[in-house]
This record gives sequence, C-alpha cells and structure tokens, in this order.
Amino acid sequence: MRLRELRRQADLSGKRLAESLGWPASKISKLENGRQTPSDHDIRMWTQATDSTSETESLLASLHTLETQYAEWQRVLRSGLRPRQNQLIEWDQKTRNFRAFETTVIPGLLQTAGYARTRFVEGSRRLKVPNDIDEAVQGRLRRQEILYRTEKQFHFLLTEAALRFRLCPPEVMLGQLDRLLALSQLPNVRLGVLAFSAEYTVSPWHGFWIYDDERVLIETYSAALDLRQPQEIELYSETFEQLALSADYGRDARKIIHRAIEELTSDHPDL
Repeated sequence: MRLRELRRQADLSGKRLAESLGWPASKISKLENGRQTPSDHDIRMWTQATDSTSETESLLASLHTLETQYAEWQRVLRSGLRPRQNQLIEWDQKTRNFRAFETTVIPGLLQTAGYARTRFVEGSRRLKVPNDIDEAVQGRLRRQEILYRTEKQFHFLLTEAALRFRLCPPEVMLGQLDRLLALSQLPNVRLGVLAFSAEYTVSPWHGFWIYDDERVLIETYSAALDLRQPQEIELYSETFEQLALSADYGRDARKIIHRAIEELTSDHPDL
C-alpha cells in the first residue's frame, strides 16, 4: 500500500511514525494493511510526517474513488432507507439502457409494494438502520414510473430460483408473480428466465445491474460496489450476454412463471 511506501521512504518505523503523530501503533498497522480506512485528516497528517506532502492530493483522490466504488451500507443508510431510493431515482433518470441480472430476488423495478416491503424490513433488521420503510417503499414505487417511458429499454434476467424462493408471505409472492406476467408484456421490457434446466455457460455467482455502459452496480450483504472501469463494464456486459443465451423469453418465460404460480397455489390452497 502507498502509505507503507511513504513511511519506508521516510526511513521511519511504524512505531516512530505512530509516536510522531500521537497515534497508537496499531493504527499504523491497520491503515497500511487495509484493515482501517483513513480519513482525509489521517492522510494529510501521514504525508506531512513522512515529508511527502506532494502525494497528498493523489492519495485523497484515490480514497474518494474507493469510497464511491465501495459504499458500506452502514454509511450509505445511516439516515434511513429512503435516501438510497432517491439516489437510484437520479441514476434511473440518466440511464436509457438497463440490464439487470438477479439470482435470488425480484429486481426492484419490478417489485410490488408488498414484496418491496419485505425486502426493506429484512434490510432494516439486518443492518440496524433507521426504520423509514413506508417512505422507502414509496420511493421504490416511484422509481417504477420509468418503466412506462418508451425511450428507455429494460432487459431483466432472473433465475427460476428467484421466482420460487419464499422470501415473503405466499399471498405477497403470488401478487408478485402476477405482476411479472403483466410487466413482461410492456414493449420496452425484455424479461428472460433462466430455468432450472438451463445449461449455463457462465456461473450465476451474484446479481448485478448495468446502467448504459457507464457503471455496474453489485449489492452484497455489507456494501454496494459501483464499478466504472471500462474493462469491468465490458466483462459484466459479456457475462450478461452469455447468461441471456441460456434464458427463455416471451411465452416460454411466462410458462415458467405460471409453473411457479401453480406450485405456490398448490402448496397454499387457501390463496
């Protein structure tokens, strides 16, 4: 890491640098080994103590790029769930071509209010963030207005598992599957389903969204990854196209959704 190089170039041990800065020696080790993210103030103090202030701006730029690319949910959602939906609305407005692949959940732009609520309840509980679920659901539904803007194109890929995972009450899932059938017939929406019987040429490791050819968004348990390097966007674009080759579309995709509905209603005859 660059911080370690600057310390060594200054001929300082970790202990001596810590003493000069008034920090515990453990902080030096954590910063150099990536176990702690430095603040802007930390970087300025480090470059001053190592007589390398000419490196300050480039280090700060790298730090801010990292913060953009790797956004921890605890930081992003510290004021609640709704602000994140507002941010996504801004991205949606700028994007003309959406490509989304999901392995386990229904994409946010296709979710019913009930399904979205269960996802937000789970996230709020798991991450222990402020409970503004009603506002977050409203924000997600507001995002979906762009599905009816014909100048925008949407290509969704779902695994059959995403249609069958019981991540919400059965009556909510039934409504969600009906919603998919309706949205799949919009003229600017292309919905593909990768059946359990599909032969994959690419492993479906995780979901991701491609916004035009500008960025790739990946959500993990702990953070959102916002990838913007051309080689990364190209890799995910190629991966999406390979996955799409294994998917069913149109009537065949709707047959898979209908099978999921039939199985759900068979398991719950009261629906």
